[in-house]
Amino acid sequence: MFKLLKTDEKTKARRGELTTAHGVIQTPIFMPVGTQGTVKTLHPDDLVDLGSQIILGNTYHLNLRPGLEVIRAAQGLHKFSSWDEPILTDSGGFQVWSLAKLRKISEKGVEFANHLDGSKMMMTPENSMEIQATLGSDIAMLFDECPPYPCDEKYAEESLALTTRWAKRCKIWHDENIDTVVPWQVDPSQIDDDKKTPVKRQLAFGIVQGSTFAHLRERSAKELIEIGFDGYAVGGISVGEPEHEMIRAIDNAVPHLPEDKPRYAMGLGTPPQMLEMIARGVDMFDCVMPTRVARHGLAFTHDGPIHIKNKEFELDQRPLTETTHPSVRRFTRSYIRHLWRAKEMLALRLLSYHNLHFYLQLMEQAREAIEAGTFSEFKDAFIGRYTANSK
Repeated sequence: MFKLLKTDEKTKARRGELTTAHGVIQTPIFMPVGTQGTVKTLHPDDLVDLGSQIILGNTYHLNLRPGLEVIRAAQGLHKFSSWDEPILTDSGGFQVWSLAKLRKISEKGVEFANHLDGSKMMMTPENSMEIQATLGSDIAMLFDECPPYPCDEKYAEESLALTTRWAKRCKIWHDENIDTVVPWQVDPSQIDDDKKTPVKRQLAFGIVQGSTFAHLRERSAKELIEIGFDGYAVGGISVGEPEHEMIRAIDNAVPHLPEDKPRYAMGLGTPPQMLEMIARGVDMFDCVMPTRVARHGLAFTHDGPIHIKNKEFELDQRPLTETTHPSVRRFTRSYIRHLWRAKEMLALRLLSYHNLHFYLQLMEQAREAIEAGTFSEFKDAFIGRYTANSK
């Protein structure tokens, strides 16, 4: 399932391959977020053109609309969204934490009022896994409680204990039901060459919690490993904490995770943050930032982000960057600024295209640097230029 191909000698950066039912993913990798079954403003062919190897779908949102009846009729999210590459679905736990106005956490799960119409709903470890099985994602995340920042140690410890108990229930449900919820048949091409066995239909990842407390992060990692998952994520980060706490959470969790399983930092982040996390041994990332900030007129460059709506770009005849995707390079900063001010949809599309290309290109460059043994130098040079010139 996961092959560790190379480890950087100066850092803990890793180069690997993660095999899923819909394809092999080269790591480190950034995963564009397709909350509603689509990456905003982009066609699936655009994502292929950009080199996206995997995208995210959101369990909470897709369960609300279009709903599981529609997904079942379409025979899963891949066919429904016309995306033939791997998909990871989150568990819905973060959305329950962040969107629900009223929620009640119990041993059973979380009762909450959904953000669309206020109707009462219940999310449990079992139905979270069932929804993800119905979606047919290649990677399903366990249902966890995401503690707020800040929180005291007592709350963090009780929350972690609950997440661990839920993790056991998720694993039991997944092991007993995954192959029967949605009938499937292994394609002969989807074979693990080393073991000569079919690739698993859906992988299940655990989520390390523990807030800002080092001993709780370590405990969470060890408890999840004992349960046994196909990969491990670090959750409860990028929830309002300062950057140094975010990095410390990774430092407190990753060293306790197994070398032969993929590691995923959830909800990150800026380009420098991702490189810092790669240097700490993280393999996978996701974040809404590239497309979200595009909708506010921001473009990523090697000299830091720029706001295309600013007057300084009115007569600027350069492309957003010299290395932007060919589909975007033909358009000048001046023209994109005009589109933005005229409220033309093409502005959002071009900026989203560019920003995702910037992120995916960064991951490709990181992989090449790890293979060449120059990752540390690449990271320092990129961050040095990016931060020195950021406004």
